[in-house]
Amino acid sequence: MAPASKADQKASVDAAAWMFNVVTSVGIIIVNKALMATYGFSFATTLTGLHFATTTFMTLVLRWLGYIQASHLPYPELLKFILFANFSIVGMNVSLMWNSVGFYQIAKLSMIPVSCLLEVVFDKIRYSRDTKLSIMVVLLGVAVCTVTDVSVNTKGFVAAFIAVWSTSLQQYYVHFLQRKYSLSSFNLLGHTAPAQAGTLLMLGPFLDYWLTNKRIDAFNFNLPSAAFLVASCTIAVGTNLSQFICIGRFTAVSFQVLGHMKTILVLILGFLFFGKEGLNLHVVFGMIIAVVGMIWYGNASSKPGGKERRSLSISRSSQQKQGGLLESSEPEDKV
Repeated sequence: MAPASKADQKASVDAAAWMFNVVTSVGIIIVNKALMATYGFSFATTLTGLHFATTTFMTLVLRWLGYIQASHLPYPELLKFILFANFSIVGMNVSLMWNSVGFYQIAKLSMIPVSCLLEVVFDKIRYSRDTKLSIMVVLLGVAVCTVTDVSVNTKGFVAAFIAVWSTSLQQYYVHFLQRKYSLSSFNLLGHTAPAQAGTLLMLGPFLDYWLTNKRIDAFNFNLPSAAFLVASCTIAVGTNLSQFICIGRFTAVSFQVLGHMKTILVLILGFLFFGKEGLNLHVVFGMIIAVVGMIWYGNASSKPGGKERRSLSISRSSQQKQGGLLESSEPEDKV
């Protein structure tokens, strides 16, 4: 009964972590949409810097209260992470500005195969046929929902390429650093959030002016816009923390696949709060395909051989060929 209870407990924690990420991610998208569309606060990079500044304050409070213990992250590793993370943020903003919405969505969808490639190359992960097919179904469903007109230009393609690879590397690196240096999500945030806040708040106003031709110091703040800004920064703390928790538990590929559930929820909430003119048959059909693919992916990747480390499988095969003299008491290494 003990293994079953342990598995049930892990499943419950996984579900809670995922729901935490879904609620905060969808919430911040809705709040940011209102902040930018209603009040004209179009300074996306600076806003992200404020998010990380608020997250830094949270980690300092938790460290003072004793919830975050002292830990070590080598400076070169931190520098690489900040480089990937900041290129991801800037690349996404520039890609959205220079590309059509359709090509921007296609670029976001391509993060899944790129994340798969990183796991295959660096972690020697092997995917079963069902796992690969389920990922394709998820991509198809989300594409049907979100991709409309598709137009490509050279500078837009370059921006999208940088955004996709830097985001995939950043998400892979979260899992890698937590595993290699035994860092909790709180500890990793404590190392990375201050550096991201500092760099984004220094570069953000200049980058936002370049993208929008508007200066943040000329923005006319009022009570409602300030309230939405505070709400955005507050929710961002949960979003940043839950992202690290989920990637640490699920790996970058699973986080990307399950992450498209947030795309579906954002579409639904957008129809509810911002108008129903976009709700049509092909969007609903795409949602259904995507959800079926996500359920299939969860089932396929959890089966033996669905998604596992190749080196571990090879070593176990060689042990079996030696007559079973060596028995491993460890469970299958699922990722």
